[in-house]
Amino acid sequence: MTTDLQTDPLTAVVARATELYEDVELQSVRDWKARGEGRKAIGFLPIYVPREVIHAAGALPVGIMGGGDQLEIVRGDSYFQSYICHLPRSVIEMAVSGRLDALDGFLFPSICDVIRNLSGMFQMLKGQKYVHYLDLPQNFDPELGGRFYRHELRTVADAIGRITGTAVNDERLRRSIRTYNVNRAAIRELLALRIEQPWLVPTTEYYVMLRAGYLLPPDEHTSLLHEYLEHARSSNRRPLDNIRVLVRGAFCEQPPLALLRTIERAGCYVVDDDFVLGSRFIPDAIDETGDPWEALSQAFLKHSLPTASKYDEANNAADLLVQRVRDVRADGVLLMAPSFCDPALLDQPMLAGALDKADIPFTSFKYSEDTGQFQVIREQAGTFADAIKLWGKA
Repeated sequence: MTTDLQTDPLTAVVARATELYEDVELQSVRDWKARGEGRKAIGFLPIYVPREVIHAAGALPVGIMGGGDQLEIVRGDSYFQSYICHLPRSVIEMAVSGRLDALDGFLFPSICDVIRNLSGMFQMLKGQKYVHYLDLPQNFDPELGGRFYRHELRTVADAIGRITGTAVNDERLRRSIRTYNVNRAAIRELLALRIEQPWLVPTTEYYVMLRAGYLLPPDEHTSLLHEYLEHARSSNRRPLDNIRVLVRGAFCEQPPLALLRTIERAGCYVVDDDFVLGSRFIPDAIDETGDPWEALSQAFLKHSLPTASKYDEANNAADLLVQRVRDVRADGVLLMAPSFCDPALLDQPMLAGALDKADIPFTSFKYSEDTGQFQVIREQAGTFADAIKLWGKA
């Protein structure tokens, strides 16, 4: 029996977000560009880029998250050695197959050597378009890393401004910061609802709602989030006998939806994670009143979330993880990382050691964006959940 979307507004909102998640052809971006003369779109790779700068230049920021389990890799494998993650293969496949042709430029943030090399490949494959390796600061001294990052921001703004014909001045950038602050507030509402009542926000729905923000203009995404929150809060969903888990390691290459569904069906409510991290990498509002370039710089240096690709000696990632487990009242942690993801897998022993010392149950497994078999993961997650229910530890 099919559901009538017109009589089920929650299902309709989720269907819209899922449609965007499945849009590996970027048809929604093509449609957006067709609605106005001279519109431009700039693609970016995970994890974080300053979308406010792209928006202030009059372009649409578009997240390139790979083809997931929807895209067969035909030519992408020939560009890389076998012992790297799957994400760059599918991104190359999208590029050589024309799926990224709607984009007028590309930003590659400093995540790892693979993404650095991918930016070089795009300079050869898409040399007629703007391609920039965004070197995010690793020194968090405001006079060093901060000054460097402000220069990077202006470099990107100038380049995209030349593409769109719209110069980024302080007032335009403040307006964009304001727009994204409203979006951040809506995402915080979504996160808070999931922490307090995770049965109202299934992991797959939460995930596609975040992913929608990587294709929609920020104001449209904010409206979609508000609509989802309204209907989710008024739904008649009931809690299950699931444990509460926190996920770490999935900040770049994303897990397939079926894997998220498998984790929940195995008895785990995901109440905190690092999925689609760039959508909330700076979780709180950025200053809208002063120097906007300084505000973006300070937000990154002082208020961005921890991740394996960012070295911040003033904030220990392991300690922050333990504190976050306590803040969201998680019963345990799933350390799930993509196969061959150097940043995540190199971080994992440190995180596992901190969890062990804090007597917090955890388990770990690996995946790729096109993982198709989930039985082993389901059994592992299910056993983990059962052990916590029975004995309070795995």
